[in-house]
Amino acid sequence: MGRLEVKELTFSYKKTRGAVFRDFSMALSPGHIYGLLGANGTGKSTMLYLMSGLLTPQSGRVTYNGTDVRKRLPSTMSEIFIVPDEFELPNVTLKHYIETNHVFYPRFSEEDMNTYLDVFNTHTDAKLSELSLGQRKKIFMSFAMATHTRVLLMDEPTNGLDILSKEQFRTFLTKGRNEESIFVVATHQVKDIEAVLDHIIMIDGTRIIAETDADSIRREGKIDLEQYYKDTLKAKEGSHEK
Repeated sequence: MGRLEVKELTFSYKKTRGAVFRDFSMALSPGHIYGLLGANGTGKSTMLYLMSGLLTPQSGRVTYNGTDVRKRLPSTMSEIFIVPDEFELPNVTLKHYIETNHVFYPRFSEEDMNTYLDVFNTHTDAKLSELSLGQRKKIFMSFAMATHTRVLLMDEPTNGLDILSKEQFRTFLTKGRNEESIFVVATHQVKDIEAVLDHIIMIDGTRIIAETDADSIRREGKIDLEQYYKDTLKAKEGSHEK
């Protein structure tokens, strides 16, 4: 089973000062739903793009199953799907979109896709360009989960979803996980997804400021994941003031 590894990675945008990541390393193992947490501007979205091979680091690399994702080999890309926070969909029907794109993912399930669409009360005749943000998010998340890629990267996936849709998303995510999958949810809205996370990684740009399995926090019985997130950020800010 493939691991997703970030190895001594340094990355910066040309128009900004300083590195977003510097000599940053972490390893993600199959069978987990990871919460990639951090305040706005700490590099969560950038890390997802690096993991998917859409950005090139200045040094270091990201590998999946030992292969550098930046090579964008078909065998690697068919195992990785990223859902950005903001995205555009083509001016076609959902049916056309599915027919055109599902061929790139060998484990795509039309049955699962239809299940998701039914629950979200969406039909394949819908024209993607005419949908609201929430509707587009539901459709794109449905397609992403129906691909059954080993690696699913999601940036603020609950943005634009109503309360019921958030609950449905959590259910789909839990049922879609298996012993070979690596799900990464980047968010600062911890409350929306804390129930499904089993491992927490908090980042502050150049470093990991906290990493733990979610059950160890829950077993303490004193704080939930959202409170853990807030307390960790507060402790970090306090250490910077000294």
